[in-house]
Amino acid sequence: MDRSLYVAMTGATQTMRAQAEVAHNLANANTAGFKAELSAFRSVPVLGDGERSRINAVAQGTGWDLSAGPQVATGRDLDVAVQGQGWIAVQAADGGEGYTRAGSLQVGADGLLTTATGQPVLGDGGPISVPPYTQLTIGNDGTVSVVPQGQGPATLAVVGRIKLVNPEPAQLAKGGDGLMRLAGDGTAPADAGVRLASGVIESSNVNPSEQLVRMIELARQFEMQVRGIRSADDNARAATQLLQAT
Repeated sequence: MDRSLYVAMTGATQTMRAQAEVAHNLANANTAGFKAELSAFRSVPVLGDGERSRINAVAQGTGWDLSAGPQVATGRDLDVAVQGQGWIAVQAADGGEGYTRAGSLQVGADGLLTTATGQPVLGDGGPISVPPYTQLTIGNDGTVSVVPQGQGPATLAVVGRIKLVNPEPAQLAKGGDGLMRLAGDGTAPADAGVRLASGVIESSNVNPSEQLVRMIELARQFEMQVRGIRSADDNARAATQLLQAT
């Protein structure tokens, strides 16, 4: 009885983990540039005494859906979206280099070009600093140009170029801050083939309908596992009562 109880308990625990991943995807359905996390159940043999045919279903992450999300036109000069494959290089909180497709950029009070969450956008020589300006444009190759404050349109000046990269997907790993990184904390070289579109942002590629259906399926699986736990407990109590009666 204890073995069947353990198997049912393990199944319920793994189902809860899968539900947490689905909930995380749903929570980021409106997060610009977010990539849906993928997971699946894998059969793992139960260690210890007993038949080798005994297995547990374990929920494990299988990666991320790196397909592009829908692009939404905003008309805002600081909004950019990567066209096709590629990433925008930013400086992570630990000082390392991370990659994102969240192109809703802004200029901070210190003049640094950052993402909406405050990560400095990297250029060829480090974070891009923008002087006071009256007009700012971002070219499709990542070039950031401004008309300095108090100057006319003829004084358009280039202040930097956003580092755009396109590493192999297999080399990327997702950090706890939501940024992609190269395995081994490496840095990807700039790729001149990556292009940006200005005035648009890439929204999340999470499909809320699919995730809601997945959540319902997992809820039913969890309920089934709980019923299995209750059945094992009822059987154990009935066996105990039968032994006591004899």
